[in-house]
Amino acid sequence: MFSAWEIFRRGKTRKKDVMDFEMHLEDNIFSLYDEVKSDKYKHSPYAYFQIFDNKKRDIYKAEVRDRIMHQIIYDYLILCFEPVFITDSYASRKRKGQYKALKTFCYFTKLACSSNKECYVLKCDVRKYFDSIDHNILLDLIKEKVSCEKILKIITEIISSYHSSLGYQTGIPLGNITSQIFANIYLNTLDQYIKKELRCRFYVRYNDDIVIVFHNKKEIVATRDKILFFTKEKLHLDIPIQKTSIRKIGWGIDFLGFTVLPQAILLRDKTKNKIYANIERKNMHSYLSILKHCNSFNLKTKILAMEKTYKI
Repeated sequence: MFSAWEIFRRGKTRKKDVMDFEMHLEDNIFSLYDEVKSDKYKHSPYAYFQIFDNKKRDIYKAEVRDRIMHQIIYDYLILCFEPVFITDSYASRKRKGQYKALKTFCYFTKLACSSNKECYVLKCDVRKYFDSIDHNILLDLIKEKVSCEKILKIITEIISSYHSSLGYQTGIPLGNITSQIFANIYLNTLDQYIKKELRCRFYVRYNDDIVIVFHNKKEIVATRDKILFFTKEKLHLDIPIQKTSIRKIGWGIDFLGFTVLPQAILLRDKTKNKIYANIERKNMHSYLSILKHCNSFNLKTKILAMEKTYKI
């Protein structure tokens, strides 16, 4: 537990709730340990707040004691499930991430188009993914790799500590580190189906954003329909037909904030406008680091000119 505490507190040492917990660290840790050892651990209520990042997001923040427990369970589940995840699932995993997902997708488009044939991309997006995760299905998936009853009881307590507006025993909260691994475990079922059953070679997933590159347009609609049916029947998830798209690669594919073309990666206008609206000295280098991942010479030049002109 002390090891989990050290990992959890990184970057949070000036947060009031963390400082309050640390004032009586040993008492708090041993109290939590006694609860777990005696099978009396109960998850505390969440603190609710909203953030606005392109769209409104509801965040549920657990107490420090619970977040230490989350860290322990997260580390355990990573050891159990990381070996079975597919290579091309990129969210919330070490040595993966958004930009590697983008890079892989670009690589796949070049491979698919290497024969100079027209290629197509199927995009899918799960509706309200985190809020739609079925607790019972999630627990069944976890039980395939976890047999310890004590650990399963704690995992059940964490999962059942939150219910979304979509229904009882449904949803996991944005804000928990455990939600990251739960989300990957849940959609790993779909990953395996698409790779092994549908045999889609050029498949990339980042959270609930899915892209698949095809040589043949005739295959796409049938594959899409099978994916939609599987997610509904097996995972109780909804991918509305209007949240799917089939486009030629030459038209440009919007993915993770960028527009991917056969010979270029461009920043989406929406992201570009956000940069212009929010740029200041303290975040300028963060924005410039984003631009490293796309063809953005003109935009970089404008930002550097803004720094000199307005001294941002």
